[in-house]
Amino acid sequence: MDKVRNELLQGTLDLLILKALSIDSLHGWDISKRIAIVSNDRLSLKQGSLYPALHRLEGRGWIDAEWGVSDAGRSAKFYRITRKGRKELETEKEHWLSFASAVESVLKMKELS
Repeated sequence: MDKVRNELLQGTLDLLILKALSIDSLHGWDISKRIAIVSNDRLSLKQGSLYPALHRLEGRGWIDAEWGVSDAGRSAKFYRITRKGRKELETEKEHWLSFASAVESVLKMKELS
């Protein structure tokens, strides 16, 4: 079951990151922390999947990054969503909501007599 959950999370990783960055510029650790907090710790992003995703999103032009100083006083790369990323966020959000609605319809299916 955990493998299915992890695969589902992988399929929504871009959406989750883009949504977190649509609120504020964040560094990697804070992106992960924000998603965990908002999901009541039901969603956890591992560094091994978060940072490659951030590099991929940056390569696609959906996010930008610049170096700054974290609240802890450490040098950190801060990411922010671009205009292109906001368009992608809306597209991905529509796809996800449509998919979730379809799954919900199937889960509410009544048995045939």
